[in-house]
Amino acid sequence: MRRQAIHALKSKESQHVLLETAIAASNQPIYWENLGLRPGIELGFFTLRWYSLAYLTGIIFGYWHLSRMIKAPGAPLAQRHAEDLFFWCTLGIIIGGRLGYATFYEPSLWTGWTDTETVSWDLLRLWDGGMSFHGGLIGVLLAIAWVSWRGKLNFIRVCDYVAVNVPAGLALGRVANFINGELWGRPAGEGVPWAMVFPTAGPLARHPSQLYEALLEGVVLLAILLILFWKTRARWRPGLLVGVFTLGYGLARFTVEFFREPDAQLEEFAAQTGFSMGQWLTMPMILIGLVLIAVALKRPPQHATRATAPAA
Repeated sequence: MRRQAIHALKSKESQHVLLETAIAASNQPIYWENLGLRPGIELGFFTLRWYSLAYLTGIIFGYWHLSRMIKAPGAPLAQRHAEDLFFWCTLGIIIGGRLGYATFYEPSLWTGWTDTETVSWDLLRLWDGGMSFHGGLIGVLLAIAWVSWRGKLNFIRVCDYVAVNVPAGLALGRVANFINGELWGRPAGEGVPWAMVFPTAGPLARHPSQLYEALLEGVVLLAILLILFWKTRARWRPGLLVGVFTLGYGLARFTVEFFREPDAQLEEFAAQTGFSMGQWLTMPMILIGLVLIAVALKRPPQHATRATAPAA
């Protein structure tokens, strides 16, 4: 009996040690540099960056899925309009995203053009990173407005169809941010087993806020919009889909910004105003989304006819 009691005691002590070891291991942060991630694919003379691939893949997916959407009953545009949108929205994303970043997050990029002695070309260096969603959104809206005006299309209904595809690109872009080890989150503290130490963010373990954004702004919002389009009659209510996207993105971005570290040049702005630049920019989106949804649900459903090519 005594030997069995000693054996049981040793067994409990061993389990206790294992438990403490497991707890200690779980409290250790994940080191981003140990994940073996690379910024892109090395081609010898050129590095194909994941960020560029994310943009390209998102745009191609949007064109492919939009082409499928317009084959469903009630489409407000034809295939030729989808091709025009593919071209002009691509320009809107790139130009609007870069100019929006310079305007909202890095105004110093504009000053290089005012120095008559040494003109800086940093504004055009897209490969160095620095794109703004809100700037890209403005660019896309201008592109949609242009295509809608030329094709005599309903602007809101075209926005509905385009909005369904946007979250896919957002998810890919945020994953690319994570792979690049950029736009990391705030210090996580204890109790966050997935907290990570990023090489350029100091020794503190931080929230991988890029993945939070990829999940909420991308995967979750995409799933909601796909279900609304393919499983309900939401597309018959002009403004509903784009309203859900606008509200959903605004809420997701506003929430994740509490876990995301503000850009270094905007830390003082966030401290003074109580919110980050990203949160201030999403507040109007939340209001606009609510208005679009309310108006869409108030009006009776519309049965639009398919856009057809003009006679030769």
